[in-house]
Amino acid sequence: MAHDSSIRLRPATPDDAELVTEALVRNRDHMRPWEPDRPADFYTARAQANRLADPAVRRWHLVDGARVVGEATLSSIALGPFRSANLGYWTDAAYTGRGLATRAVEEVCRAARDELGLHRVEAGTVLGNAASQRVLRKCGFELIGTASRYLHIDGEWRDHHLFQRVLHNGPPNAAG
Repeated sequence: MAHDSSIRLRPATPDDAELVTEALVRNRDHMRPWEPDRPADFYTARAQANRLADPAVRRWHLVDGARVVGEATLSSIALGPFRSANLGYWTDAAYTGRGLATRAVEEVCRAARDELGLHRVEAGTVLGNAASQRVLRKCGFELIGTASRYLHIDGEWRDHHLFQRVLHNGPPNAAG
């Protein structure tokens, strides 16, 4: 597997709205089987700026120079005794098969543990997304079940495999 050292993962900012819009438009067909149906205005810089400004979601971008070529997110972040989040990610169609999603997932899991003090991260994939399932398994995620009609993806309620990665077994952070 080739290692693209010029591609880096960095925290997303609202200033990325134009670049993310370009990436999403460029990858619309590529991501259709794995994504919810999106309204037309989702593919605008204004919608992306609003999405990127949401403080409830932590986002990182894979960038190749000034070009956004992927994204990883932690959402539904729960603190207290649960200390968990949901992971999502995508890679540009022209950049798949290079290990970038694996690198991004590993780095986001490190941040989840070290910066957010989370205990676990959960991720789901539609049943047919073998590439994403390989990424999760490589990154230490284990299959914890299958959820029927879990998310509305590409026009239908789709079954999903659910995975989790336990990040540590220490006590919850007292500040949470």
